[in-house]
Amino acid sequence: MMVSAQPVFAQDQDMVVPPADRAATGGAQTLQDILERQKGVAIDDTFRSGVTGADNVPPPPDSPLATRGGPSDADVYRGMRYNTLDVKASNNGPASDVFIQDGGMRWLTLRAGPVSTYGGYALLGMIGLLALFYVLRGRIMVDGGLAGITIERFKPVERFGHWLIAGSFILLGLTGLTTLFGRVALIPLVGHDAFSPVAIGAKWIHNNVSWAFMLGLVLVFVMWVAHNIPNRLDLIWLAKGGGLFSKHSHPSAKKFNAGQKIIFWSVIVLGASISVSGLSLLFPFEMPLFAATFAKLNALGLPGLVGLDALPTALAPQEEMQLAQIWHVIVSFALMVIIIAHIYIGSVGMQGAYDAMGDGDVDLEWARQHHDLWVEEVQAKQSGAEKSATPAE
Repeated sequence: MMVSAQPVFAQDQDMVVPPADRAATGGAQTLQDILERQKGVAIDDTFRSGVTGADNVPPPPDSPLATRGGPSDADVYRGMRYNTLDVKASNNGPASDVFIQDGGMRWLTLRAGPVSTYGGYALLGMIGLLALFYVLRGRIMVDGGLAGITIERFKPVERFGHWLIAGSFILLGLTGLTTLFGRVALIPLVGHDAFSPVAIGAKWIHNNVSWAFMLGLVLVFVMWVAHNIPNRLDLIWLAKGGGLFSKHSHPSAKKFNAGQKIIFWSVIVLGASISVSGLSLLFPFEMPLFAATFAKLNALGLPGLVGLDALPTALAPQEEMQLAQIWHVIVSFALMVIIIAHIYIGSVGMQGAYDAMGDGDVDLEWARQHHDLWVEEVQAKQSGAEKSATPAE
């Protein structure tokens, strides 16, 4: 008899079929069970998972029953399938006692499907929106032209922290995308043999450059957190769109305006989340994150508020790694979308903006139009320093 697998439809995955009549099979699975499982439909498999464990211990191996002794193949493999078999493994690693973990297929389907697809669309969508914005708005110029006089915007140590985190994030993004899309985008173009060293190099760069990214996060946070505390000026700046959508509109701002504060906290919060999940992946099975997190969320009742059942808290070691990888990719996509917008406005999108991180000095008129209150603070300090340095007559 030949059984053909049916295609999996998205709506099938949310269906739960009624309990099958297993009288003809003595309680064992039926052809209907197999076909529904191939479709990705959630089935009630308690008829199998419920007959393992302490209450259903197979006879000892030296029992005279069956050709293999006490336990049958079905008993053994069912216990392995649901991780209830009392076994000893020669490998004493954290995941050594999990012989079968079918969650890997769900992880692979999610990673290769929605995560990669929507993440890729998000990156392309942001690039498309910025291109459209540039066509409609053009480059944001300094009203009246540049003054030709500069003022120090960022000190060398500040620029070092910025470029450390920026350079490392670009490398991490490129190598991460290479790993995620290599199978579908690069292997068909260059072949497996050519892609292999690329993948190995991308993995090495990703794992090691991550430490520079985390160091950059700490430096940037320490240097700039005091300047990125939200205040009332930010609401006014946001209400006026930062002057980005209309010419001759320049809402007041201190050293960092509301848009830059959004970038800062996005980098800190999302970057920290990426770092934690990345550490979990760098040290497999040593930093389980999700079982404890899910337990706290369940205790707070948050899943129920959005119509979800309680989140699973008994996770296999492999499931912890799979969830960490999916979370790592999703948050990375979110930060990449934000950083693309930041790169645009700091380069081709605004006249004079790149100078701030290029050599640290910006045109005085640019500074007055985009950070007028900060210019007043700097000039007041310089005036006070000059007065204190002038000897009394």
